[in-house]
Amino acid sequence: MDLLITIFEFIRHLDVHLETLMREYELATYLILAAIVFCETGLVITPFLPGDSLLFAAGAITAKTGILDIWLLMLVLMAAAFLGDNVNYGLGRVLGTKVLERDFWFIRKAHVLRTQQFFARHGGKAVVLARFVPILRTFAPFVAGIGAMRYGRFIRFSVLASILWVPSFSLAGYYFGQLPIFKDNFHWIVLAIIAISLVPIAIEWFRSRTAKRVAHASTPVASSAVRNPENTE
Repeated sequence: MDLLITIFEFIRHLDVHLETLMREYELATYLILAAIVFCETGLVITPFLPGDSLLFAAGAITAKTGILDIWLLMLVLMAAAFLGDNVNYGLGRVLGTKVLERDFWFIRKAHVLRTQQFFARHGGKAVVLARFVPILRTFAPFVAGIGAMRYGRFIRFSVLASILWVPSFSLAGYYFGQLPIFKDNFHWIVLAIIAISLVPIAIEWFRSRTAKRVAHASTPVASSAVRNPENTE
Protein backbone atom coordinates (compact mmCIF):
# COMPACT_ATOMS: atom_id res chain seq x y z
CA MET A 1 0.00 0.00 0.00
CA ASP A 2 2.85 2.39 0.86
CA LEU A 3 4.42 1.71 -2.53
CA LEU A 4 1.18 2.60 -4.33
CA ILE A 5 0.89 5.83 -2.36
CA THR A 6 4.50 6.71 -3.22
CA ILE A 7 3.91 6.04 -6.93
CA PHE A 8 0.70 8.10 -6.86
CA GLU A 9 2.42 11.05 -5.18
CA PHE A 10 5.32 10.86 -7.64
CA ILE A 11 2.96 10.91 -10.64
CA ARG A 12 0.80 13.66 -9.12
CA HIS A 13 3.84 15.93 -8.84
CA LEU A 14 5.47 14.68 -12.03
CA ASP A 15 6.17 18.19 -13.33
CA VAL A 16 8.12 19.13 -10.20
CA HIS A 17 10.20 15.94 -10.29
CA LEU A 18 10.93 16.29 -14.00
CA GLU A 19 12.02 19.90 -13.69
CA THR A 20 14.38 18.96 -10.85
CA LEU A 21 15.69 16.08 -12.96
CA MET A 22 16.36 18.27 -16.00
CA ARG A 23 18.07 21.00 -14.03
CA GLU A 24 20.27 18.54 -12.16
CA TYR A 25 21.20 16.12 -14.96
CA GLU A 26 20.65 18.35 -18.02
CA LEU A 27 21.49 16.39 -21.20
CA ALA A 28 21.61 13.07 -19.32
CA THR A 29 17.85 13.50 -18.91
CA TYR A 30 17.46 12.21 -22.47
CA LEU A 31 18.82 8.84 -21.37
CA ILE A 32 16.89 8.79 -18.09
CA LEU A 33 13.54 9.43 -19.81
CA ALA A 34 14.41 6.95 -22.56
CA ALA A 35 15.13 4.30 -19.91
CA ILE A 36 11.72 4.87 -18.30
CA VAL A 37 9.89 4.61 -21.65
CA PHE A 38 11.93 1.54 -22.59
CA CYS A 39 11.10 -0.21 -19.32
CA GLU A 40 7.39 0.58 -19.53
CA THR A 41 7.08 -0.75 -23.08
CA GLY A 42 9.74 -3.45 -22.90
CA LEU A 43 9.47 -5.14 -19.51
CA VAL A 44 6.30 -6.91 -18.37
CA ILE A 45 7.26 -6.30 -14.74
CA THR A 46 6.93 -2.49 -15.00
CA PRO A 47 3.42 -1.67 -16.31
CA PHE A 48 3.00 0.81 -13.45
CA LEU A 49 5.52 3.31 -14.85
CA PRO A 50 4.04 6.58 -16.18
CA GLY A 51 3.72 6.73 -19.95
CA ASP A 52 1.27 9.24 -21.41
CA SER A 53 1.60 11.58 -18.43
CA LEU A 54 5.41 11.36 -18.57
CA LEU A 55 5.46 12.37 -22.24
CA PHE A 56 3.11 15.29 -21.62
CA ALA A 57 5.09 16.48 -18.59
CA ALA A 58 8.41 16.07 -20.44
CA GLY A 59 7.15 18.25 -23.28
CA ALA A 60 5.85 20.89 -20.88
CA ILE A 61 9.03 21.08 -18.78
CA THR A 62 11.18 21.10 -21.94
CA ALA A 63 9.28 24.19 -23.10
CA LYS A 64 9.66 25.79 -19.66
CA THR A 65 13.36 25.19 -19.08
CA GLY A 66 14.75 25.05 -22.63
CA ILE A 67 17.36 22.55 -21.41
CA LEU A 68 16.34 19.84 -23.88
CA ASP A 69 15.43 20.03 -27.56
CA ILE A 70 11.86 18.82 -28.08
CA TRP A 71 12.57 17.27 -31.49
CA LEU A 72 15.62 15.36 -30.31
CA LEU A 73 13.70 14.30 -27.20
CA MET A 74 10.90 12.85 -29.34
CA LEU A 75 13.34 10.97 -31.56
CA VAL A 76 15.07 9.46 -28.51
CA LEU A 77 11.78 8.45 -26.89
CA MET A 78 10.36 7.00 -30.12
CA ALA A 79 13.49 4.88 -30.44
CA ALA A 80 13.18 3.79 -26.81
CA ALA A 81 9.53 2.81 -27.27
CA PHE A 82 10.36 0.85 -30.44
CA LEU A 83 13.27 -0.98 -28.80
CA GLY A 84 11.10 -1.74 -25.79
CA ASP A 85 8.46 -3.27 -28.05
CA ASN A 86 11.04 -5.54 -29.66
CA VAL A 87 12.44 -6.74 -26.33
CA ASN A 88 8.92 -7.42 -25.06
CA TYR A 89 8.04 -9.32 -28.25
CA GLY A 90 11.15 -11.45 -27.73
CA LEU A 91 10.15 -12.19 -24.13
CA GLY A 92 6.78 -13.39 -25.38
CA ARG A 93 8.50 -15.70 -27.85
CA VAL A 94 10.83 -17.13 -25.20
CA LEU A 95 8.28 -17.62 -22.43
CA GLY A 96 5.59 -18.74 -24.85
CA THR A 97 2.35 -20.14 -23.51
CA LYS A 98 3.82 -20.90 -20.07
CA VAL A 99 2.36 -17.65 -18.77
CA LEU A 100 -1.12 -18.86 -19.71
CA GLU A 101 -0.83 -21.86 -17.41
CA ARG A 102 -0.32 -19.99 -14.13
CA ASP A 103 0.57 -16.66 -12.54
CA PHE A 104 4.20 -15.65 -12.09
CA TRP A 105 5.51 -13.14 -9.59
CA PHE A 106 6.30 -10.71 -12.41
CA ILE A 107 3.24 -11.21 -14.62
CA ARG A 108 -0.44 -11.91 -14.04
CA LYS A 109 -2.25 -14.34 -16.31
CA ALA A 110 -5.35 -12.14 -16.22
CA HIS A 111 -3.45 -9.24 -17.85
CA VAL A 112 -2.25 -11.49 -20.66
CA LEU A 113 -5.73 -12.91 -21.27
CA ARG A 114 -7.25 -9.43 -21.30
CA THR A 115 -4.68 -8.32 -23.86
CA GLN A 116 -5.41 -11.38 -25.99
CA GLN A 117 -9.07 -10.40 -26.00
CA PHE A 118 -8.01 -6.93 -27.10
CA PHE A 119 -6.04 -8.48 -29.99
CA ALA A 120 -9.01 -10.64 -30.95
CA ARG A 121 -11.25 -7.59 -31.08
CA HIS A 122 -8.93 -5.20 -32.94
CA GLY A 123 -6.51 -7.42 -34.86
CA GLY A 124 -3.21 -5.85 -35.95
CA LYS A 125 -4.43 -2.39 -34.92
CA ALA A 126 -4.18 -3.59 -31.31
CA VAL A 127 -0.44 -2.82 -31.27
CA VAL A 128 -1.17 0.81 -32.16
CA LEU A 129 -4.28 1.22 -30.02
CA ALA A 130 -2.71 -0.47 -26.99
CA ARG A 131 0.15 2.05 -27.03
CA PHE A 132 -2.34 4.65 -25.78
CA VAL A 133 -3.67 2.44 -22.96
CA PRO A 134 -1.72 1.87 -19.71
CA ILE A 135 -0.96 -1.79 -18.86
CA LEU A 136 -2.14 -2.92 -22.31
CA ARG A 137 0.82 -1.17 -23.97
CA THR A 138 3.13 -3.20 -21.74
CA PHE A 139 1.47 -6.53 -22.50
CA ALA A 140 0.52 -6.06 -26.18
CA PRO A 141 4.05 -6.71 -27.56
CA PHE A 142 4.41 -9.65 -25.15
CA VAL A 143 1.15 -11.23 -26.37
CA ALA A 144 2.14 -10.55 -29.98
CA GLY A 145 5.33 -12.48 -29.32
CA ILE A 146 3.44 -15.43 -27.86
CA GLY A 147 1.85 -15.95 -31.24
CA ALA A 148 -0.73 -13.28 -31.89
CA MET A 149 1.28 -11.72 -34.75
CA ARG A 150 4.15 -12.42 -37.11
CA TYR A 151 7.31 -10.42 -36.36
CA GLY A 152 7.43 -8.60 -39.71
CA ARG A 153 3.85 -7.40 -39.32
CA PHE A 154 4.45 -6.50 -35.68
CA ILE A 155 7.43 -4.29 -36.63
CA ARG A 156 5.32 -2.21 -39.01
CA PHE A 157 2.64 -1.59 -36.41
CA SER A 158 5.25 -0.91 -33.72
CA VAL A 159 6.92 1.80 -35.82
CA LEU A 160 3.56 3.42 -36.49
CA ALA A 161 2.60 3.23 -32.80
CA SER A 162 5.85 4.91 -31.73
CA ILE A 163 5.49 7.69 -34.31
CA LEU A 164 1.92 8.42 -33.21
CA TRP A 165 2.27 7.99 -29.44
CA VAL A 166 5.37 9.98 -28.51
CA PRO A 167 4.77 13.20 -30.52
CA SER A 168 1.04 13.37 -29.70
CA PHE A 169 1.63 13.69 -25.94
CA SER A 170 5.04 15.41 -26.04
CA LEU A 171 3.92 18.17 -28.40
CA ALA A 172 0.67 18.62 -26.48
CA GLY A 173 2.71 19.23 -23.34
CA TYR A 174 5.20 21.43 -25.17
CA TYR A 175 2.62 23.77 -26.70
CA PHE A 176 -0.11 23.71 -24.03
CA GLY A 177 1.66 22.77 -20.80
CA GLN A 178 2.75 26.33 -20.05
CA LEU A 179 -0.64 27.95 -20.58
CA PRO A 180 -1.91 29.34 -17.25
CA ILE A 181 -4.90 27.00 -17.06
CA PHE A 182 -2.63 23.96 -17.53
CA LYS A 183 0.29 25.29 -15.51
CA ASP A 184 -1.85 26.15 -12.48
CA ASN A 185 -3.65 22.80 -12.52
CA PHE A 186 -0.85 20.57 -13.77
CA HIS A 187 -1.36 17.74 -11.28
CA TRP A 188 -5.05 17.56 -12.21
CA ILE A 189 -4.14 17.45 -15.91
CA VAL A 190 -1.76 14.55 -15.26
CA LEU A 191 -4.40 12.64 -13.32
CA ALA A 192 -6.97 13.38 -16.06
CA ILE A 193 -4.62 11.96 -18.71
CA ILE A 194 -4.22 8.78 -16.66
CA ALA A 195 -7.98 8.50 -16.07
CA ILE A 196 -8.83 8.99 -19.76
CA SER A 197 -6.17 6.45 -20.74
CA LEU A 198 -7.82 3.88 -18.47
CA VAL A 199 -11.26 4.27 -20.08
CA PRO A 200 -10.65 1.55 -22.74
CA ILE A 201 -9.68 -0.92 -19.99
CA ALA A 202 -12.87 -0.09 -18.10
CA ILE A 203 -14.95 -0.60 -21.26
CA GLU A 204 -13.31 -3.96 -21.98
CA TRP A 205 -13.85 -5.04 -18.37
CA PHE A 206 -17.53 -4.01 -18.50
CA ARG A 207 -18.06 -5.87 -21.78
CA SER A 208 -16.40 -8.99 -20.35
CA ARG A 209 -18.54 -8.87 -17.19
CA THR A 210 -21.71 -8.32 -19.22
CA ALA A 211 -20.91 -11.24 -21.54
CA LYS A 212 -20.31 -13.54 -18.55
CA ARG A 213 -23.60 -12.52 -16.94
CA VAL A 214 -25.51 -13.11 -20.17
CA ALA A 215 -23.89 -16.53 -20.62
CA HIS A 216 -24.58 -17.44 -16.99
CA ALA A 217 -28.20 -16.31 -17.22
CA SER A 218 -28.84 -18.30 -20.41
CA THR A 219 -27.42 -21.56 -19.05
CA PRO A 220 -30.43 -22.58 -16.85
CA VAL A 221 -32.82 -21.82 -19.70
CA ALA A 222 -30.88 -24.05 -22.04
CA SER A 223 -30.72 -26.82 -19.45
CA SER A 224 -34.45 -26.58 -18.82
CA ALA A 225 -35.16 -26.85 -22.52
CA VAL A 226 -33.11 -30.04 -22.69
CA ARG A 227 -34.86 -31.60 -19.70
CA ASN A 228 -38.33 -30.58 -20.95
CA PRO A 229 -38.29 -30.71 -24.73
CA GLU A 230 -42.10 -30.67 -24.82
CA ASN A 231 -42.02 -27.05 -23.62
CA THR A 232 -40.31 -25.91 -26.79
CA GLU A 233 -42.20 -25.18 -29.94
